[in-house]
Amino acid sequence: MANSTTGQVKEKADSMASSVSETAKEAKNKVQETASHMASKAQDAASSAASRAQDMASSAASKAQDMASTAAGKAKDVASAAAHKTDDALSTVGEKMTSLAGTIRGSAPHEGSLGTAAATVADNLQVGGRYLQENDLQDMAEDLNTLVRRFPMQSVLIGLGIGFLLGQTFSRR
Repeated sequence: MANSTTGQVKEKADSMASSVSETAKEAKNKVQETASHMASKAQDAASSAASRAQDMASSAASKAQDMASTAAGKAKDVASAAAHKTDDALSTVGEKMTSLAGTIRGSAPHEGSLGTAAATVADNLQVGGRYLQENDLQDMAEDLNTLVRRFPMQSVLIGLGIGFLLGQTFSRR
């Protein structure tokens, strides 16, 4: 009887161990499934966050590019308007110079050294006035560039002289 009771206890213990082992396997599987599901959810959330961050960065870059383009367009328009106004002002100065040349010719003596000097001044005023009327800033810049390349030493000396005169003018104030 002791053997049979021991056998029964052993059988019950084996049965319980088997049941506990089976329950542990099921628990292990459930834990693995849950962990796998949680890892998948975490990966999806991270991917979604990365996608949203990339979308935001792309949107911000696009907005910055649009703003820069708009600012560049406005700056170009302002520069164009300023150049146009400057060209108009230069043309007006040219007209006034040409008119002054006509006035000098009409009121100055026509003979003698004073007449010759007045005619030379009037001719130069008329040529300068016509140049200002016919050329815009870009043409003048090209002409100045050509003169500097043709006469580099004289250009440097003129620049030094102008700089000296400007320095003297502003240092007195």
